[in-house]
Amino acid sequence: MPRPRKCRKVCRLPEVSEFNPVGRSGEWIVLTVDEYETVRLIDREGFSQEQCAGYMQVARTTVQQIYNTARSKIAEALVCGIGIKIEGGDYTLCSGEENSCGCGGCHRHRGGKCNL
Repeated sequence: MPRPRKCRKVCRLPEVSEFNPVGRSGEWIVLTVDEYETVRLIDREGFSQEQCAGYMQVARTTVQQIYNTARSKIAEALVCGIGIKIEGGDYTLCSGEENSCGCGGCHRHRGGKCNL
């Protein structure tokens, strides 16, 4: 029996969930919310993979795998001119009880349940 998938803690949902090149439509690459969060934390917030793993409450190797998958999807979208949708994944929103989590405490995200 395989191990159950563990929810990854996510600070907040993206404000914009679709990106589409001008003049293109119909084809989409789906970036999951947890993939989006790893890219946000590592590339935008400057977290190391270890810090990102601690924040998301998963192993560093899991973060590395998520991050590599996300970068591959983003590269394919940019090179091939394909739109990106951010949706789905195994995640739970931040409870808002952290002192620092990348968005100032997530005070508006209390009581999130796992979105499988």
